[in-house]
Amino acid sequence: MTLKSILLGTAIAALGTASFAEDYIIGVMSAQSGYLAPYDGPAYAGFKFCIDEKMANGGLNGTTPVKLIVKDTRSDIAVGVQVVQEMLDDGAKFIVSSADADPTIAAAQITAAEMVPTMTFAGTAPVLTQVGPHVFGSYPADNQQGAVLAAYARDQGFEKAWLLTSPDSAYTLGGPRYFGEAFESLGGAVVGESTYSLNQPDFSAIVTNIQNADDAPDVIVTWAWEPDFPAFIRALRGAGVETQVMGGDVLDTPTVRGLGDVVDGVVHTSGGFPDEGSAYADFIDRFKASTGTVPDNNYYVNGCDIVDMIEQALAAAGTTDPAAVSAAMAELEDGTATMSNFTFKGTDRMPLREVVVARITADGEKEFVLRQLADPETLPKP
Repeated sequence: MTLKSILLGTAIAALGTASFAEDYIIGVMSAQSGYLAPYDGPAYAGFKFCIDEKMANGGLNGTTPVKLIVKDTRSDIAVGVQVVQEMLDDGAKFIVSSADADPTIAAAQITAAEMVPTMTFAGTAPVLTQVGPHVFGSYPADNQQGAVLAAYARDQGFEKAWLLTSPDSAYTLGGPRYFGEAFESLGGAVVGESTYSLNQPDFSAIVTNIQNADDAPDVIVTWAWEPDFPAFIRALRGAGVETQVMGGDVLDTPTVRGLGDVVDGVVHTSGGFPDEGSAYADFIDRFKASTGTVPDNNYYVNGCDIVDMIEQALAAAGTTDPAAVSAAMAELEDGTATMSNFTFKGTDRMPLREVVVARITADGEKEFVLRQLADPETLPKP
């Protein structure tokens, strides 16, 4: 056999190996309608964009091609459970779940048997990881956000907080209470709490209770999302109450910023901010050039960051075995990503990441206030 024949045979074999490399199948729960659509939609768009970038360069770590299975949950937990089982039946070795704790917890109970790593698009309730060692957050957790926001509130001189919570979701209940715990530890006082139901159209009674409180708050804190937050803030400002309002990352949407004067000055937590010259700003430029759409909230870039988290876990594991990937991801420390770096090691798999505080203006802009890493030693416990 000639040298030319040997080289040709080797080249054909190499091409064959590359062409038939086993796909790493990732199942994606993406609510395309319902209350999670404003968060799942952008998160999936950013995730898919960065998967496509990786695929153009050989796949994850340049070697592992990805196949996506994407199914609509319609923001329904029962549908989510059904589609997760379907994706596992189709060979999914990693599940990306909707941007809330409750559907993630339900999905993780299905993925637990085979230890398939399950990561939420942006669910931030720390309780979601208690389902098992295969469950991961991706965004700064509510106790991190609450601690940073409480420190900022105290720095601004606020002394009395009123919490607006809903027991219908781990997110809407836990976030304000983490804030309250941190706020009190810093010398502030929680002087009242009101509860509401998800999709509650009328907040007039709650506004009246706040107005008539014997001990009037100087800050109102809520993790309410759409459409509840718009209904609440309109009722509050419509009643002439000008008390400072603060909220969680869920307020980082074009819909909330587009409410005009009623949200002028509202402060909320966030996962990042596209400073000029940053990796985040570069992501925005690449995404706009490729899709024609400007990513206008952090859910886009966090979707991209999930790709980086998966890639780094695969590299650390040295295998695509689900249990090994779960174990490797749990040990990642100071991993690199676009919105901010992340650490899973020692965090119960809710990544320690920088928290941004931002302010909404009447003209729909978002102003940077501060960026801070929560102190793990003083975080409110789940």
